[in-house]
Amino acid sequence: MTLTPQVADFAKRSILCWLATVDEAGQPNVSPKEIFAVFDPQHLVIANIASPTSVRNLAANRHVCVSFVDVFVQKGFKVVGTARNVRPHEPDFSQWAAPLQAMAGPRFSIHSVIVVSAEGVEPILAPSYRLYPDDTTEASQVAAAMQAYGVQKRTSA
Repeated sequence: MTLTPQVADFAKRSILCWLATVDEAGQPNVSPKEIFAVFDPQHLVIANIASPTSVRNLAANRHVCVSFVDVFVQKGFKVVGTARNVRPHEPDFSQWAAPLQAMAGPRFSIHSVIVVSAEGVEPILAPSYRLYPDDTTEASQVAAAMQAYGVQKRTSA
C-alpha cells in the first residue's frame, strides 16, 4: 500500500508522529517527532531536530515503524518500512528537507532528515469504532475527545 492522499491528510492533521526504532541489542525506542510529512506516495520525511537515539538506532537497524493519529477523531495510520538518515552534506538533502524546513521555520534547526521508505500502511482506529460501530462516529469521537481534553470548537470571529 502506498501513502495515499488519505494518509497524507491524517499526517497533516496529527500534531506528532511516533518513530519506533531498535538498537543493535534489540531494545526498542519510541520517540515523538514534531516536524514530519508525507513526501510522496512511497516516502515519509521526518526532521531530526533532537533525535540522537533514533539516528544511532538507524545506523544499527534500518527497520522502523511510524504512527500518527488525529487525536480528535481517534484515527490515523501506522507505516512500516526502512529508513535512512540523510545529512546536510549529502546531495539529496535539500530535496528531502524542503517540506520540513517550511514547517520548522527559524524555530528549529534540522540536523538531518530521516527518510522512511514505506513498505506497509495500516489504519489505526480507537477501539470504540470496532467494539461499538453503531454508536461510534467521527463526530461522537470528536465530542468525547473535546470533553476529555477540556477544549471547545473555535467560534468564527
